[in-house]
Amino acid sequence: MYERHTSPLISRAAFVRRVIVHVSASGVLIAASLIIGMMGYALFEGLSWEDSFLNASMILGGMGPVNMPQTDAGKIFAGCYALYAGLVFLIALAIVITPVFHRVLHVFHIDDASD
Repeated sequence: MYERHTSPLISRAAFVRRVIVHVSASGVLIAASLIIGMMGYALFEGLSWEDSFLNASMILGGMGPVNMPQTDAGKIFAGCYALYAGLVFLIALAIVITPVFHRVLHVFHIDDASD
């Protein structure tokens, strides 16, 4: 997927396309996670789709739920979803940062190779 350390640095346009692809992949992961959360809150807590969206997005955003779970199944789902949301945040961040980090390392390697 990425160029090797012996390859020349890719063009700025190719780098921007790579970043757009990574941000899009991160967006798909977040959207899928939001849908999972909405379905869980609607199923286990009987919340409306609007309230399910609000709760799932607040947990994914790190703010916590708006409506506290009332059922045992809802409490277990909310706990598992909160743990999952923490991992999604880290994975989405890694997906977005990876091309930038790779380019920085590649530039440093080119500078070292020219010495």
